[in-house]
Amino acid sequence: MSEIEGTHFTVDQLAERADVSRRTVFNHFGSLDDIVLEVFGEILESILGDIESGFDTEVSTRPGAMFDEVAEALRSADLVTPITRLKRMLARGGSEPSPSQAALFESAINDVTARLAALILNRRPEADPLVIDLMCGALVSGGVVVVHHWERATGGVDTEDSRRTWTELVDRMISVNRDGYGSFGPGTP
Repeated sequence: MSEIEGTHFTVDQLAERADVSRRTVFNHFGSLDDIVLEVFGEILESILGDIESGFDTEVSTRPGAMFDEVAEALRSADLVTPITRLKRMLARGGSEPSPSQAALFESAINDVTARLAALILNRRPEADPLVIDLMCGALVSGGVVVVHHWERATGGVDTEDSRRTWTELVDRMISVNRDGYGSFGPGTP
């Protein structure tokens, strides 16, 4: 997938590239979708690792600290690099992903949400699991919306200017989630 920057390959191509038989491929994976999910999972695992490394070692107990910690970790993580890689893999000659690819991406995003929630609950076992799930769902879903707006504004390329745009969009998404949807007036940048 990295070599062809896409998910458009056959089992025969994969088996040939890996120098194994088709049977060996299917001994490890039930379908091509399982292979794609595995690769997406590895990329998303790197995202979670980057987010986790942004957490302070000390856990604050002040009100709002949990959200602020997650927000700061999101801000400090390099999300542009893996997101542009994922989007390149999903692109089909510049068109939108197929329905099956979109479903795979959604499944991978749901997995990230659950894993981020588990990571936070591990850091804060006293926290309400519902609050953690709601917070992670809102931030990860907000991140997906940010990706769409970022792609429209920048063409989805990784440049210094596009990273500035990314930072601005992430900051807005975090502010809206922290302060509420009514906190920004019409035309607020």
